[in-house]
This record gives sequence, C-alpha cells and structure tokens, in this order.
Amino acid sequence: MAACSAEPLKPVFDYTVTEGVNSADWLHYGGDPGGRHFSRLTQIHRENVGQLREVWRYHYGNSAGEQAISAQATPLKLPAAAGGGLVFCAPDNRVMALDPATGAERWVFDGRVDSRGERPMRCRGVSYVATSDSTCPHRVLLASHDRRLFALNAHTGLACQNFGQQGQVSLHGYNPDDPAAVSNASPPAIINGLAIVGSTVVDFARARAPRGIVQAIDVVSGEERWRFDPLQGEVNTGGANVWAPISVDAALGLVYLPTSAPSPDYYGVLRPGDNAYANAVVALNVESGEVVWHFQHVHHDLWDFDSPAQPILFERDGVPALAQLTKQGFVFVLDRRTGEPLFPVLEQPVPASSIAGERPSPKQPRPTAPEQLIDPFLPPSKAFGVTPFDRQDCRKQLEDIVDLGLFTPLSEKPTLMFPGSLGGANWGGGAMLDQRNILITNVNNVPFVGRLIPQHASDSVAIEQPKAGRGMTVTMQDTPYRVEIKPLQSMLGIPCNPPPWGKLLAVDLNSGQILWRQPLGSVHDMAPVPLPFEIAWGTPNLGGGIATAGGVYFIAASMDRTLRAFDVRSGEVLWRSTLPADGTATPMTYSEKGRQYIVINAGGHHMFGRKQSDAIVAYALPEMTP
Repeated sequence: MAACSAEPLKPVFDYTVTEGVNSADWLHYGGDPGGRHFSRLTQIHRENVGQLREVWRYHYGNSAGEQAISAQATPLKLPAAAGGGLVFCAPDNRVMALDPATGAERWVFDGRVDSRGERPMRCRGVSYVATSDSTCPHRVLLASHDRRLFALNAHTGLACQNFGQQGQVSLHGYNPDDPAAVSNASPPAIINGLAIVGSTVVDFARARAPRGIVQAIDVVSGEERWRFDPLQGEVNTGGANVWAPISVDAALGLVYLPTSAPSPDYYGVLRPGDNAYANAVVALNVESGEVVWHFQHVHHDLWDFDSPAQPILFERDGVPALAQLTKQGFVFVLDRRTGEPLFPVLEQPVPASSIAGERPSPKQPRPTAPEQLIDPFLPPSKAFGVTPFDRQDCRKQLEDIVDLGLFTPLSEKPTLMFPGSLGGANWGGGAMLDQRNILITNVNNVPFVGRLIPQHASDSVAIEQPKAGRGMTVTMQDTPYRVEIKPLQSMLGIPCNPPPWGKLLAVDLNSGQILWRQPLGSVHDMAPVPLPFEIAWGTPNLGGGIATAGGVYFIAASMDRTLRAFDVRSGEVLWRSTLPADGTATPMTYSEKGRQYIVINAGGHHMFGRKQSDAIVAYALPEMTP
C-alpha cells in the first residue's frame, strides 16, 4: 500500500519563541478557564523537542471490573499553596495525587461510585479552587459518574466535611434503577465561587430522556445557587445536556454552555420546532443563571450533532471572541459579549424528510469562514479501495445510499452520514496559539451509514455500544423507529472515502484561512499484523492537543499508540513516542523545579476495541539540556 501524502501546505506563519513563563502550573482542564489548551512554557521547543525522553510512568489500576472504560483524564498541576501535586481521576472515578517530578503516589480518594449500567466509565478531569474556608482552603472537585459532586482537600485527598454532607452533594438526575442514564464526564467549571456542572445523558434510547439540567453549586457550602434547563417549554423530549467542558469569563460574568442534541437524536416528530437552546452555545449570567444570549449551530437536530467541545475564548481585534468547534466540521467565531458572528453566517436550504410527521428546519447555519474542516462530498466516483475489488464494493455501496448533502435526514433507506456523530471535531477541542489567534485542531474524516427501522413504540430499550469497525442499533423507545448506524467501509474493513481518515489543521481565526493540513495517525498498528513502519493515512481520533510557546503542538488521540509533537508553523512532525495504549486523552504540561514536563494519560478507549492500559506517562528533556 502506498503512503498518502500530506495536502499542500500554505505559506508558514512566523512563531517566535517568547521569553518567560506565565505559569508553571496547569490549573484548569483546558489550561485556562477559556479552554485555550496553551502554555507559555518554553524550555521544550522546536529545536530540542526531539530529545524528549520518558522520565516516569504511573499505573492507576482499575476497580470498575468488567465495565467498559475510557481513559480520558487530563491532570491538573496544582500551585504550591495547594500542595503542588499532579491530580487526576481514573476512569473508575478514583482521584489520585502524584509527585509531579517523580510520579510517586501521594494520596488516593475512592468515592465508591455506582458503576452499574451500560454506560462506559470515564472521567475527563477534576477541578481546583481556592476558597476562604480555613478548614479546607484548597479543594479538588470531582463530578462523579453517579451524579455526586465531591470536594477534597488538595493536600490530603480527604473530603472537606463542611461541603454538603461530609464532603459531597447529590446532583440532579441520579436514578438508582438506571444509574447510567445521567452521568458525568467533564470537570466542573469554576467562576465566582461557583462550580458549574453539566451532565452526560443517554439521549438516543428514549424519546423522553432525562433533562440536561446545568447546576451552579457553591464551592464552600455545596448549596445550589441556580439551575438551568436548556429545554425550557419542551415537554416530549430530554437531553440537550452539556457533556463537553464549560468555559467561563469572570470579567464579563458569563458562563458558556456547549449544549447537545435533544432526545431522541434521530427522530424529531415529538419535539417540533428548532429546539433553540439545544445544539448551541448558550451564555448565562453567572449570578442568576439567566440566558444572556444563545447561538444555535443546528436547528431541530436529526443527526446527533452535539456541541462536542469546550468553547475557546480569545481576543480578536480588541473584541472578546469565542470559537465553537462542531461535529459538522465548522468553526463558528462569535462575539462572546453578544453571540453575534464575527464571520457572516448563512442560513442555507437543506433537504426535507420522508418520515411521516417530521418537520426538519428548511435551513441550517453555515459560516462563510473558516471553510469546513472536512470535505463531506463523497460521490461514487470518489470511492476508495486498496484493490479494484474493494474499491468497486465501496462504489456500489455509495450508488445505493441516499446522499443529498450534509444535512440529509435519516429515512428507512440507508443514508450517508458524513460526518457522523463522531465528528468532525469531538471533545478534544482545539488549541489556540497565544496572541496569534491560530487554532490547531484535530478532526475525524470517516463516513457512516444510518437508517431508521420500523418498530413498536413500546419496544424495550436496547443499546449496543459502538466499537471501531462495527455498527450499532439503538431502540428509540416511544417512537415508531429504532436507528441502525454502521461505518461505511469496504469488504476489507477500510473506510470507503479517500484518506486521511484523521486530520490536524491550523486555522487563522483573524482571516478565516486554513494555513496547513496534515494526516493525524498511521494505520500501521491497525493491520492484522502490525507493520514496522508508518502509513500516514490518518486514523479516527479521540482526545485533543496542546500548544506551547516553544512552537510545538502535542497530541496523541489516534489509533496507533503514538504521542507526537508537531511544528505549529507547518504541521511537520518533530518527535514521536510509542505509548502503552492509544492516548485518547488531552496531554498537559507544567514546570517543576525548573524542568518542563509533558504528561499524557495513555489508557486507550473502549470504542477503539484495541489494547488498553492504565498508565500516566511523563516526558522531559535530559536534565542537562539547556
């Protein structure tokens, strides 16, 4: 098989290594409250990144038994006043603190969460807050799988006893008869003494899923200050929850919610209209929880196009701005004070539905810039294969499926879903280069096929967990259909669209231009017998990346057990290291005793169906490297 060459590069932009360090710590899941995934540390830079070596590895184990798990946590590096530890959560929701220089374990907290149900166990991170409470001034907050919010002493890992009931409060939605119906994955956002907590909802199994309530909890007392329901006035639906990380702007006093689809994802007859606060960025007043503005990027969602990533806050020509990545492969750039687009957004006509009673929105929003990050145009003539036989197989499949464009509603006939619910962008989000407004992000570029299959509305709920290369069928209870979704691939199990199947892109959010594109990942490790050399066709990817002032972008995410460092100017790979499993988490960086570290959770993801691990891996330069 011949390797796929990278797309032609645009002229590189200047990125000079800056002096000084803003912070040696990593105090928020996304690096800062606005999710920029950027560090001003410069010890590791383009010229010396090739000398990085693994310096320690920590194994956190797994107490979830046979439960499916996904390793997604990004650690925090706490300040010295809070003990200076490296704190993270395991997929089973235990919280650990490590020595940041050696990886030695300092403490472990186990809240013994209820892990029952079919929902996979995962935890993307914890939050840190300094409080005025003298008995527990520095706190680590965990929003657990079973809908509890824990407050832990950052020095000891013990529960802060004056928070709620002995260090924990119950959040909205926990059901002991179905404990996985509402869960948590992303860490709370912290602003003005409040923890803003979203939720993860099983939103495709029932017409009336649990509602996606967002809560504001006092970080000292544990009392609820306000709650927000994105489905205000909607009665025959649920979901529209916030499962991706939340961003906050303390200066403006605003909380930015990336909301998901209303239930059920693929049938909207019972929820007519646009469902306005779903599939949107919703800005709330932090003191009252009232809506200040909202921007909806999908009207009346029928494709599971959740808002998948944390809104990224930045400044553009003196205007406080926000960038929202979407599963459709769009980047919407908004004035974060008002929600007004900073690049014009067109409402473009889209196909109608053949399902009885379904009333899709006649138009869907599309930004005029930046251009879509993937090309969803896949006619039969573009069918891919490594042999004439599987290419013809893909061509025949494409000739037989319905494809009227990006927003083609599902029907009883097989319908192209490109992108599908995997994205485009997903929860890994993007990284923003400091003061240059260059966004670097990873996207998926794989097609799926979906169809609606008639059923009795009273059929019991059945959920088949998705796996790489395998489809799933989900009962949408109380509707006349269940949904079947499977990857569009050849008889050899290879995607039917040309590679790369995972991409990394740099986007100038001042001009709206894409500066460069590169494949993300190699398929060499996915072959029946792993190959000793890379085939840079890109792979499906889950997780995100970080950028540094040293001009380097770090990301794993792909299905090849590899952490890579890219030159932010061109996308050139500068360094790579083999991990114990796929690194389906976002890395982070910090400085400890004058040495910069890169750390990633390399535990793998159940959906990839590949080898998994329980390792946190740290890299640094040799100690004598200048």
